[in-house]
Amino acid sequence: MPESGIRWNDGSWTNPPHSVVAAEHLTVTAVEGSDAWLRTAYGFVHDTEHALLASLPVGEAMEVTFRAPWTGEFDQAGLFVRIDAERWMKAGIEFADGHLGLGAVVTDGRSDWSVGYVDEWMASEITVRVSRWADALIVRARADDGEWRLVRVAPFDAEAAASAGPYLAAPTRSGFTVDFTRWTRSAADTALH
Repeated sequence: MPESGIRWNDGSWTNPPHSVVAAEHLTVTAVEGSDAWLRTAYGFVHDTEHALLASLPVGEAMEVTFRAPWTGEFDQAGLFVRIDAERWMKAGIEFADGHLGLGAVVTDGRSDWSVGYVDEWMASEITVRVSRWADALIVRARADDGEWRLVRVAPFDAEAAASAGPYLAAPTRSGFTVDFTRWTRSAADTALH
């Protein structure tokens, strides 16, 4: 399956953002207080992220590329994969405690979080890629044209219909704007290494 672009108007929003300009790029401003998290550690439930989703069947991969001004606590953007309100994954960048973190939150009734610092990516254009295997999501990311980094291998229900696409959230402030420059689909990666 060759790589093909996905048009911005081919997806639908989980929650409407504050503003959207869809042209060659997709420029989106988050609503203050938006986030995605389910119960674990903090006890709170947030299902207010802004994710633009299109179908992601088993055997396909999806990529999003974006830039953002990482200045607000917990500003986040990347790629969201959703089955329903209890089963989803967000993967990408989050600015927290003065650091840029690359990670993923995988949710199956409860959320978990894996993250590592990538402060050197602060001014970069970032790409997040998710491949859907029969029983897993394989998450990779890179800055600019750099090497791909394996971020996560997460179990995922092969029988469930899922959708995926670019997402952002701004838990603590207004005015967080992300410029998504690319949204594509292709065949899923066939190997981890």
